[in-house]
Amino acid sequence: MGADTSGRGVIRRAVAGQRRDVVVGSLLGAAHQTGEALVPVLIGLIVDRAVVRPDGGALALWLVVLAVVYAMLSYGFRFGARAGERAAEQAAHRLRLDVVRRVLAPHGGAEAGRPPGALVNVATEDARRVGALNMALTLGIAAVVGVVAGAVLLLRASVPLGLLVLVGAPVLMALGHYLARPLEHRSEAEQERAAHSSGVAADLVAGVRVLKGLQAERAAVARYRATSQASREANVRAARAAALQTGLILTLTGAFIALVALVGGRLVLSGSIGLGALVSAVGLALFLPGPIAVLAWVGAELAKARASAARIADVLAAPGETTGGTVEPDAVPGAAARTASGTDTPASAATGPDAPTTAATPTTAATPTPGELRLHRLGHGGLDGIDLTVRAGEHLGIVVTDTADAATLLRCLARRCDPDRGRIELDGTPFTELAPAALRSTLLVAEHDAQLFDGTLLDNVTAAAPAGADPHPAMDAAAVDEVAATLPGGTAGRIGERGSSLSGGQRQRVALARALAADRSVLVVHDPTTAVDAATEARIATGIRRARTGRTTVLVTSSPALLAATDRVVLIDCGTVSAEAPHEDLVRDHPVYRSAVLT
Repeated sequence: MGADTSGRGVIRRAVAGQRRDVVVGSLLGAAHQTGEALVPVLIGLIVDRAVVRPDGGALALWLVVLAVVYAMLSYGFRFGARAGERAAEQAAHRLRLDVVRRVLAPHGGAEAGRPPGALVNVATEDARRVGALNMALTLGIAAVVGVVAGAVLLLRASVPLGLLVLVGAPVLMALGHYLARPLEHRSEAEQERAAHSSGVAADLVAGVRVLKGLQAERAAVARYRATSQASREANVRAARAAALQTGLILTLTGAFIALVALVGGRLVLSGSIGLGALVSAVGLALFLPGPIAVLAWVGAELAKARASAARIADVLAAPGETTGGTVEPDAVPGAAARTASGTDTPASAATGPDAPTTAATPTTAATPTPGELRLHRLGHGGLDGIDLTVRAGEHLGIVVTDTADAATLLRCLARRCDPDRGRIELDGTPFTELAPAALRSTLLVAEHDAQLFDGTLLDNVTAAAPAGADPHPAMDAAAVDEVAATLPGGTAGRIGERGSSLSGGQRQRVALARALAADRSVLVVHDPTTAVDAATEARIATGIRRARTGRTTVLVTSSPALLAATDRVVLIDCGTVSAEAPHEDLVRDHPVYRSAVLT
């Protein structure tokens, strides 16, 4: 993205990025407008040289010339419009990519205060309006050429008529720009209301099952009706402003053309110009409203594009949730083993009831296993002075008695925010020094409410998997094979938008399989089995342990089945670490832990 993320910068990049097509479209459009201006002049010449003084040869010659001009203006419009439309679509597409890239940027922040529907509106309608400015620009430049060509031709026929057009056309253009200012403000308000309406609609559709369960359909309909009516009223105000601007411009243009015709008629009566010149003048007077109206339309399109560009600029310039960081994880001391072997070296120590039987690959001090997490006096929100080290390859459980503290911990581990106090380190390097994109390629935080996407079951599982990786071990670990058995087509069966064809527990299993298939060195999972039955949960606990052998795995959960499969469990109570030990010991000796896990 360029340095200038203002509305002007957005428009400048949208036009500059398509300058080739804009130039080609403008030249061809100018050829079209010039041809249109020449047509009445040629008709006047035909009248003067082949009709007033009959001459069959001259008539045939000028008719051929007229046919050539018609062919030129026809092809000029056809290919000029094609170039302008291509510029508009490509610019809109690039803007959509810029918005999506910013929304998906590792440092985040673009979605803050904006519902998904509003972001969709910015990436679609606002991008389309800014891109359409390229088409308006090509037509506007062609219209200017048309007005100038008409004025020059009028000057050749009559100096007073030509001067009248040269003075009157700029005045009309200035008036059009002035009258477009209210439209710009109302267009911005219209887009804001439309985006809000889209956001409300998206929220209601996403939560339709919950609304039905609460029998809150009436309240939801009333909310959307109010939002939709506000959007409609803003749209009507913008349309009224556009109609008023267009009507005033057309009225002024009509008055101007009438003045030109009146002056031309008086000149004919005075004998200053002949019959052919009169025909040319009248034809040019009828031609000129076209390009002048186009210039008025360009002003309206510019007003809309500026309003939309400002909204796009707000998204592109949104401050990130985190800043800084340039170090790649492979440059971190302790990542040497991963670089040398091409895979993460398994941890040498794995304990617990489901410890793997496969012998661990030995490591040395020169090539330590990557994936060690350390929280050093971490303080943020309700968390206060958290000191915790997760050894590389360890299978760790974390029980947090306060759900708000759990959410805060996950935000810090996912680096969606930086802690107010203390720091988090990966293999000895603070998160703030790591490049966000590179950090996410090493550490994955799979949250409880992870979303699924429309597509096949297999597509969802492999969405973040390395190219060519086998997803079946991850699917088996998360018991997704049982989900596939219920779908027509198995793993190739479609699951609907947000996994709408699946139950809550099935969605959780698919989301967990996706996290496991991503094969990150460090995986943090939050409550992956809250909607799963006890038998399946026990199978999943064993499967996670097996699939993550030798990889650092953190389970933030209160599930006894999952915690029993960990090497140790850390209890965070009242924002601090209050105990850590194997699951069985904490159940036996710690009443707070026992209450959090078993009740």
